[in-house]
Amino acid sequence: MEYKHKELTHAVIGCAMQVHRTLGAGFPEVVYQRSLALELEAAGIAFQREIVMPLFYREREVGSRRADFMIEGCVLVELKAVSEITPLHQQQIINYLKAYQLEIGLLLNFGEASLQFRRFIRTSGNA
Repeated sequence: MEYKHKELTHAVIGCAMQVHRTLGAGFPEVVYQRSLALELEAAGIAFQREIVMPLFYREREVGSRRADFMIEGCVLVELKAVSEITPLHQQQIINYLKAYQLEIGLLLNFGEASLQFRRFIRTSGNA
């Protein structure tokens, strides 16, 4: 399947897999976030970590949300360290893509025996 930013999301997932192989499960999310930042740096992938992004409702700012990672200005990455990804976690990233007008997002979960990841693509059907 071809989709936008495929190579970039593949590289980010590879970095996350390296973090999970090294640390395993059981640490707080912030440990994985800091470790992933080191892996992204080593891979030469441009990113911003914990950036505050405004949220709008009817074209008026109503709050803000701190995104775990913005990769090369075009891919939102949300990290979790939970025993199971729920539909609420998935809806969260879908809502972020809508709110920030981004097309591609990754949900990465370090809380299980293997890294769980899911790509999200905002389409006109879920925009």
